[in-house]
Formats: sequence, structure tokens, C-alpha cells
Amino acid sequence: MFSTSSIIENLNQEEGLEYKKLCRLLKLSKKTDKVKLDIALRALEDLEIINKNKDNEYFNVKESNHLVAKIRCSSKGYCFAVRENNKEDIYIKENLLNYAWNGDKVLVRIIKEGVRRRSPEGVVDCILERTNQILLAKVEIINDDVYGIPIDDRILSKIKLPKKDEKYKYTSENKNIVKIEIDLFPIGQLEGVGHVIKELKLNNNEKLDADFVLSKSNINRIDNFKNLKPTVGNQQQRLDLSNKPSYMFKSWNDENSPILPIIQIEKNENSTYKLWIHTNTIAERLDLSNKKSLQMFFNRFESFPLLDKWQNYLSDEICNAAKFKINEINDAISLSLEINSKNEIINWSFQLTKVKCSLLVENQHIEALLTRNKNARITSRILKPIKDYIEDLEKIIEISNEFRKKQLLNGKVELSKSNNNIETLKELFVHNPADFSKEYFEPFNKNDIQTYLSPLLYEANSIWFTHSNNYGLNNASYISQKLDYVNVTEIIQNSELIDSNIELNENGSLSFEKLVELCSDDNKKRILRKILINVLRDNEVTLISKDNSIDQTENIISPWTLPSFDFTNLINQYNVYNMIIKGKRNKNSGKNYLNIMEKDSWKEVNWSLYNSSTLKNLDLIFNRLIIDKVNEYKNRVRQFKSNMINIKKVRKAEKFIGNTYSGLIMTVQSYGFFVEIPELNVEGLVHVSTLSNDWYEYRSRQNLLIGRKSKKSYKIGDVIDIKIIKVDILKYQIDLELV
Repeated sequence: MFSTSSIIENLNQEEGLEYKKLCRLLKLSKKTDKVKLDIALRALEDLEIINKNKDNEYFNVKESNHLVAKIRCSSKGYCFAVRENNKEDIYIKENLLNYAWNGDKVLVRIIKEGVRRRSPEGVVDCILERTNQILLAKVEIINDDVYGIPIDDRILSKIKLPKKDEKYKYTSENKNIVKIEIDLFPIGQLEGVGHVIKELKLNNNEKLDADFVLSKSNINRIDNFKNLKPTVGNQQQRLDLSNKPSYMFKSWNDENSPILPIIQIEKNENSTYKLWIHTNTIAERLDLSNKKSLQMFFNRFESFPLLDKWQNYLSDEICNAAKFKINEINDAISLSLEINSKNEIINWSFQLTKVKCSLLVENQHIEALLTRNKNARITSRILKPIKDYIEDLEKIIEISNEFRKKQLLNGKVELSKSNNNIETLKELFVHNPADFSKEYFEPFNKNDIQTYLSPLLYEANSIWFTHSNNYGLNNASYISQKLDYVNVTEIIQNSELIDSNIELNENGSLSFEKLVELCSDDNKKRILRKILINVLRDNEVTLISKDNSIDQTENIISPWTLPSFDFTNLINQYNVYNMIIKGKRNKNSGKNYLNIMEKDSWKEVNWSLYNSSTLKNLDLIFNRLIIDKVNEYKNRVRQFKSNMINIKKVRKAEKFIGNTYSGLIMTVQSYGFFVEIPELNVEGLVHVSTLSNDWYEYRSRQNLLIGRKSKKSYKIGDVIDIKIIKVDILKYQIDLELV
């Protein structure tokens, strides 16, 4: 089914598009669908969003006074249209939403300019794309009619249901939430209409947690799909490295977790080393040359762990075809790094290879390697079976350490993640070396060997950006943000966690990790880490083309080393593969071929790298609309992971209702304060209404609540005794009260 957004996306401002061709692009053949298209076209014309020329061809209006935005609503009923590139949000009154829901993509018209600190006000004229086709709701009976009341209180509509769905009426004993499929969104005076497709009885039923959180995050569960078939990889240009050992650093436990790269190290005669990063060949096994194949990904752009396995965005057939199997010869797309005696990269090249994974390096190995006495004659029990590989592994770890030092000197930061003591969440807390959405690194951890893989992949991804950007190729990248928006002084003052006598380093700065170390005890360190992690913004994927103006001092990476993890890695690896296979090596048919996959080769190239057909194919993949969809899906996955952790913590707290604990105040708000129970590793809210012995006011500058009569105060870092009194599975909320 088409959306308003898809109509506008298929039109441009220069050339008109006739009706029949528009129908073909939208894949509309049924008469009923064409009737809906006619209605949408007339409405868009009336709103002066599109127009029609004398040849009856449709095109987008150039000087439209409408802005594209996404609706964000709060539980208190405040709604804003959020624009891209950190532009000012537009306030939308509830009666001017025109039934747009939280998360919907809309066209907004400003009706009142902002003054002083007030946001501009606007009205939603057109809903381009609906975020929610499925709603989680409670079934209630209102005036003998059956309705679904969304459990997300940011959605300000109820949905009328058929009489037969009365049997799903909500009861607090069962906590029976239903999934509703929308048949008709509310419009004008017409109510929204839908029907129940599944009931989730959540009370004491943890098996349904993943299904519930997926639905609440607006993600479809994918068991498997057979519409993407692998093709045979290219066998003619591969360098055979299968006689040399390669190593996979792996902490993920699930069988179907993403396929990690394998690492190979060679010592050269001139005291330099050659470090190989071999990635699995998914991009060359898929046909990404047409819209039809690309649209298969539009509901799944990333792999992520559920409780029992991973939900992959690729089929098992494709992953198995590209998998690195121990002691078997496998195809790879590889990066060779030449490294000098100071562990600096002095050259690189990309190649197609044949490789063999000799060893799966696990957490027990890294701990034994880090603690081993090199002068001892006896090899430990854990290292004895792999004694032939110890020298290689120690050199790889040494290089990884040196790469990380360089990355930190270039402005990156390290922050430890929170601890986890819930077994079912174990896979969610393993470090993902291909996730660059966070503006910080996770420090090396001997209990997670993938943290040692991370600096190597960061360099490989950084090198591909440098290489492709110098050739003027499009790529999907992460641009590190300047951290000048983080006011460290304000954090220190508000949190009162650190002494004011702080010594800066020789550069006159203070690293985040050093800031954490300056805390006087473990409780304060935990609080400060949380404050810093919360204040750092997430990175989004950015489309970078030759037309972009790029600051060469910025840290930019184009991930390509883990294509089984997400679509961003896949299309960048597809870029690498295309350049190896289709990139022109010389200006004409002469025999002097240039290795365009080597460092600095771009300095000698003064010809077009690709023919028009290849360029057209790459432009189809690397476009802003696809990148927008990628970021939208990644936001949903981030929400799912966070809420999956939250619901399991609530489930844990539910077993201890009535118990008292010593807790640590982590955050103070006007409505109460959040307290962590270290013993359970869960966090709950002490609401200000439960503080009945006094009237408490919130002082934002001191970040505390203080009693008017007693002057009793509650601030961050205080240790208090609390009791768990209630949990709410639907809101992932734990309620506490003072003892």
C-alpha cells in the first residue's frame, strides 16, 4: 500500500510525472487503490504541495511553505513537530494535529512565529507516513461500544473494535494487552477502526516479554524469510591466504549472532607487520542493483538479540553461505594494513581473498594472555592447546591497544557500560564492535574479547571513509560530534560528586574516564557514568557524497566490516566490492594498471572510476530516503534494547515486592527521585506524593528536594532505605517508598 510520503518521493520539482507512470512506480493495479491515489493527489494539490502542468503531469511545488517533520508527543499532551539538523521544533496544539500520532512523518505549516524563548506554532496539514500500523492497547467497553485504548499515552486516539473483540476486555489480573491492526485511521469526524490480531496475557508470563516489547517499539518479529537468495561469489581475482592462520575474537554466544571478521598477522623482513582484517562476503552474494531487491530490506535494517536468539535482517541461507567456518577455506573481502615498528599504519590495500579461520579466541584466552608470565617455562592449561598462536595473538592485542590510544588522542572518549546480573539479558550486554551510534568507546574488558576487536574495526572503517571519499564515492557514515555541548563544569556542580580541586592534564583538558576516576567512591562513579552517558547524544548514519563539505579534522567512519549486522555495513561493503571488481584501473586500454585499492592511489587518478550503469546503481543505494529509513529503524531497535532491559528489571523487582533495601539516589526531579538498588541492580521511583511528612519543593540549581518545615533534603548520591511497593509491567516502572 502506498503512503503520501511515497507519492512525494516519486515526484520531483523539475520534470513532471504522468499518472500511469506514477501508478507503476507505486505498484498500483487495483481499481480501489487507484481511487485512493486520486483522493490523495487532489488533497495534495489543494494544499499546494504538488501541482499539475498542462500535460497533466504531476510535480512537487518548489516554493512550498510546508516543512517535513516528525511528531513527538509527551504523556502530558504537549506535541511538537521535530525537524532535521537540530532546527527549532514547532509546537502543535492538540486540536491542530489533525489526528497525527506520535512518531508520524508529517507536513507542517507555521502559523505563528516564535518569539524570545517560545517555539513557533504550527498546524499539521498532511500526514506523510504513519509509524504505527499495529497498536498495543487495552480493550474497554464505552457506552456499549468496544474500543482499544492505546497503552502509549502519547497516542491521543481510541480505536473502535468489532463487537466480537469484547472477549478481550482488559483485567488487571491477567494484564491482557492486545495487538490491534488499524483498518482505518481517524479522520475528520470518523473514529479510527481496527481489529484485534493477538492477545498477550502478561501477568507472570515472561515468555511474552519479547513479543510485547517488539510491538511497543513498532518492530515486526521476523522468524526467517526466503525471498533473498545468495549468489556464488567471484572466484577469479582472489588472493589465497588460506595457508596462514586467522583468528576470530568472539564473545557472542548465540549461534545466529552476526558473523565477526577474522584477523591475521604476518611479520615482514623489515620489522614491519601486515595486519589483515577479513570480512565475510555478503555484499558480493546479493543483487542490490534494483529497487525491488532493496525494498526487501525496508522493514529490517539491523540484526539484534532477542532473549533466545538474534533476529537477523538477512536470511539464514545468506548468513550460512558467507559464514567463516573453523578450519575450512572461505571467501573474504579483506583489508591489508602495513604497520611499522611504532604500530602506525603506513599503507593499506583492499583485496578479495581466500582465508581459513584457525582459532575461535574466547574470553578465557584473553584473560590468560593478559596475565601470563612470558618468562615462565610452563604454559597455562588454557593456553597450552593454542601455544602455536600465542605470539600472533599478543601482537594483535598490542596493536589494538596502540590503535585505541591514538583514537582517544583524536578526541574519542571511553565510558564503561552498566553491569548486568540478569542471565536472560547476557547477549544484550556483550560489546558490539560494529555499533557506532554511541559517542564513546567501551574500555577493554578481559571478560569480553570483542572489546579488543573494536579498535581494529574502527580503523578499518575509518580507512574506507578516507579511501572512498578521496575518490569522490558516496558512502554511509558516522560523523563524530563535537563534545562542546557537554558542560562538564555544570555536571560537577550539579551532581556535587567531585572535589572542585581538579588538576587538568598537560593539554589543559580532562578526559571523561579521568573525571570518573576523580570520584571518591564507587557509588559516585556509578552516578557520574550514568550522567555522562545520558548527556552524550547518539550518532545517526549520514549520507556523505562528493558534494558534501567535510571538515578533514573530524572523525568519520564508513562501517563495512560487519555486513551481517546491519544494512549500513552491507552497502558500504558493496561499495568496496564494486570498486575492486568494476573500478577502472587506467585511463584507456593501455597496460599500465594502477592499484586503485591502495593508499594514496587517488592522487594519480584523473579518470572516471565507473561507467554510467554502475554509477546509477550506486546512486540507487546511496540516497537520503534510504538513509532516513535506516536511522528510523535503528531508533526503534535502540528503544527495543532499552525497554527489554527495563522489563526484565521490573520482572526481577516484582519478585521482591515488600522487601526493604539500601538504595542510592541517582536522579532528582520535581516529582520525586530515582533510586538504584545495587543489590538487585534495578532502579525505581520514590514519588514526591509519598513523602507525606512535609511539603517538598524542587530546587533545580542544587538538584535536590527539600522540605519546607523540616529542611530535610534528598539529593544525588544520598544512601537511603527504601521498600518496593509496586511494579507496572506495561510502563516498565518500579515504585518505591521510604522506610
